[in-house]
Amino acid sequence: MDKVLSNEEIRAIITACGTGIGDEFDLSKARYHKIVIMTDADHDGSHIRILLLTLFYRFMRPLIDAGYIYIAQPPLYKIEKGKVIRYAYSDAQLEQALQEMGRQGVKLQRYKGLGEMNADQLWETTMDPESRTLLQVTMEDAMDADMIFSTLMGDKVEPRRDFIAEHARYVRNLDV
Repeated sequence: MDKVLSNEEIRAIITACGTGIGDEFDLSKARYHKIVIMTDADHDGSHIRILLLTLFYRFMRPLIDAGYIYIAQPPLYKIEKGKVIRYAYSDAQLEQALQEMGRQGVKLQRYKGLGEMNADQLWETTMDPESRTLLQVTMEDAMDADMIFSTLMGDKVEPRRDFIAEHARYVRNLDV
C-alpha cells in the first residue's frame, strides 16, 4: 500500500475518483460514474492499461463491479486515399482496409501515441460520444489484467518465462 500511495500519478487518480482505496473505499463518494482509461494504441499503451486495471482491481474493485470503468479505443492507423479517410484499430483492420481501398495512392499514418493525433482527430476517433468506441471493463477483464501483471512483475521467474514462451509467436512489432 505504501508503494501505491508513494506514486504521485496514482494518488492523483485516487483523488480524482473521490472514493478512497482499500478499507476506506466508499462507492457513494465516487465523483464520476464513467472513468475512461485512454492510452496509446501500441504495446506501451497496453502495458499502462494493464497497470491501471490492476490498480482498480486490487484497490478500487467496487468501481469495476458498478460498471464505472471503461477503456477508450484509439486507432493505430489512419488510411487516406483521395478524400476518403479510414481508421484502423488493429493490424487486421489495416489489412482489410488496404484490400478494400487498394494499395495504390494510399497515404498511411501509424500513430505511436495519442500525442501524434491533432485535436480534431483525437475528438473524432476517441472522444466524440457519437463515434468513439468505449469498452466497459468487466471483472473478468480486470482479473486477467491482474494475472498478467502478477505473472510478468512477480518474483517467480518460471511463470514469467512460460508466459513469454507461450505468447512470443504473437509479437508483431517489438519495441527494442
